[in-house]
Amino acid sequence: MNGRVLSLDAFRGFAMGAMLLVNNPGDWGHVYAPLLHAPWHGWTFTDWVFPFFVFISGMAMTISLARRAQAGADKTALLLATSRRAALIIGIGLLLNFIPSFDLATLRLPGVLQRLGLCTLLAAPIVLWCGARGVALWALGLMAVYSVIQLGLPVPDADGVVHVGLLEPGKDAGAWLDRLLMDGHLWKQAKTWDPEGLLSTLPAVASQLLGVLAGYVLASRRQPAEKAMTWVIAGLASLWLGQVLHAWLMPINKSLWTPSFVFTMAGWACLVFAVFYWLLDAMPQPLARARWARWLHPLVVFGMNALFLFVLSGLVAKLLHTVTLADGRSLGRHLYQPLLDTGLAPVNASLLHAIAFVLVMYAVAWFMHRQHWFIKL
Repeated sequence: MNGRVLSLDAFRGFAMGAMLLVNNPGDWGHVYAPLLHAPWHGWTFTDWVFPFFVFISGMAMTISLARRAQAGADKTALLLATSRRAALIIGIGLLLNFIPSFDLATLRLPGVLQRLGLCTLLAAPIVLWCGARGVALWALGLMAVYSVIQLGLPVPDADGVVHVGLLEPGKDAGAWLDRLLMDGHLWKQAKTWDPEGLLSTLPAVASQLLGVLAGYVLASRRQPAEKAMTWVIAGLASLWLGQVLHAWLMPINKSLWTPSFVFTMAGWACLVFAVFYWLLDAMPQPLARARWARWLHPLVVFGMNALFLFVLSGLVAKLLHTVTLADGRSLGRHLYQPLLDTGLAPVNASLLHAIAFVLVMYAVAWFMHRQHWFIKL
């Protein structure tokens, strides 16, 4: 565990590449359904991406925090260092949200990086001062508190009509809390609710803690094959539990980050990571393992600077849509037009644009990797 875990870098790179692909189509009106979030309840391939990042962050915390704390490192110092890192991630997210208007009055306060930072901030003391059993109990407790609030608290919607347990856009308890505390600073496409709102941060922290539990398996002295099988069994059990909660408690919903969503995404994360771990770290045949390492090297390259690439890609995407040329078109539209002119179906041209964006970001990642530039926050 002293060196880098190749499979964890590849898993992180897979999530990074997927996020770049789904976030950057040529035209949001022409996108294949799996590359869009589920409209409300349910899930698609795109709904894998963000919870995978949260889960991976939990796995990394096991290595960076729990292992060092068990080795005798000062826990308070570790917590302070992690808190500074979390605050920096939140700050970068807020700065990205300033673009392009730079208007504090309309600044969106929630966001992807803000949630990642806040989850890390809240999960760190649990990881440092609780063992595996405590981490599991905290994860279950956070989901239980969330469920009680969502299903039992009477709240008014944006029109003032009071509901109890109504899980519709803008009408749930989380949306009410966001309007109460951040009105005017929410997701501009909705305005009355936010997919990275405050209340749903509780089960998102639970997602990170489930990643911590998966990390305990990675850091254990078990045989590689036993580790892989543990993740497979845990993944299947988590998927089953997600379906049970979907039917009996709350539907699978990414925007609400319901407990059924937590377990469903954690289940898939365990299964996907088990595949990467077997191919890159656990396969008993060295030659086959080396061959898979060559084939999956692009994912490893993506994974070793994932956070920097996410920030860079977000900045580039914003510039493409805000920089306007002399003919009135945005720079992004100008670059996309040649793909439309090829005669491809619009949905295929849009996908090709997304793939081109991924390849450009990979070129940046490859150059940084060749120069041994690894940016850590």
